[in-house]
Amino acid sequence: MSVIEKLSTSLGRRDEVPNQELARQIVQKKDTNAVQELMSNLNHKSKAIQSDCLKVIYEIGALEPKMIAGNADELVALLSSKNNRLQWGAMTALNAIVLEMPGLIFEQLPLLVAVAEKGSVITKDHLMAILIKLCSIPEYAASAFSLFNEQLMSSATNQLPMYAENAVPVINESNKAVFIKTLNSRIDEIEKESKRKRVEKVIKKLFASRIV
Repeated sequence: MSVIEKLSTSLGRRDEVPNQELARQIVQKKDTNAVQELMSNLNHKSKAIQSDCLKVIYEIGALEPKMIAGNADELVALLSSKNNRLQWGAMTALNAIVLEMPGLIFEQLPLLVAVAEKGSVITKDHLMAILIKLCSIPEYAASAFSLFNEQLMSSATNQLPMYAENAVPVINESNKAVFIKTLNSRIDEIEKESKRKRVEKVIKKLFASRIV
């Protein structure tokens, strides 16, 4: 049975379990040929097959980033797709390989930001995760944080607490003041009390700690 025949769509399934199981099988077998078969079918005539292939690809990336890192250029190219599913799926896959291909992804940040600003919430979530990971790499930290903070200033209030919490590990003495200022400037915009308290908790935590 070919890789394509094992996809959820091919099996007449509407859930993602077959795709997730296929990803695990490919990782366990270190089946690089299967990865290339999935990549080659991202332009399949069936959009359902395209979507399932990309789902398996980013599930592989979550388990073993190295197995899809070599396809970074092809994944970046998918960001220009008019198919929203492929667009956010590609951003998901790129998020999985940031630490494997930081230079390539850093160079593509203008495109990633442009796509995320026009894309879905999922696309934006993965952009912010990509920027946070780049902030953990000294070579890209300053530029990545600047972009992250810029996005934070205009992000949806519903997502703001998650972005703030996820960024805490990469906040240091050089960016802490700016980060806190941005969060403080947006607190009054957050209508839901539980979400506002999450942001306030992040601010208090940073004020109480001495970051190296």
